[in-house]
Amino acid sequence: MPQQIELFKIDNPCIGVCQSNKKGYCFGCLRNRTERQLWLQMTDEQRKEVLQLIIKRKKRIEQLRNRQQEQMSLDFDTPTETPKLF
Repeated sequence: MPQQIELFKIDNPCIGVCQSNKKGYCFGCLRNRTERQLWLQMTDEQRKEVLQLIIKRKKRIEQLRNRQQEQMSLDFDTPTETPKLF
């Protein structure tokens, strides 16, 4: 297969929110420490792989948030017994 010529530069996904969680993933760009540190040395192919990982991480985060919202909704919808005072 012939190699495709890159017409566009792959931009750094950093959005300037440079804080990491306990596992080392940035809250802003969702890259891990190594991906952030080596970005400038990466080939375009490696950068594309990192961007694909970021997309998967975003989907996972959305799924977790949706589950949490559903659980909160269930918690509020479930009737609770009121304590009997007398």
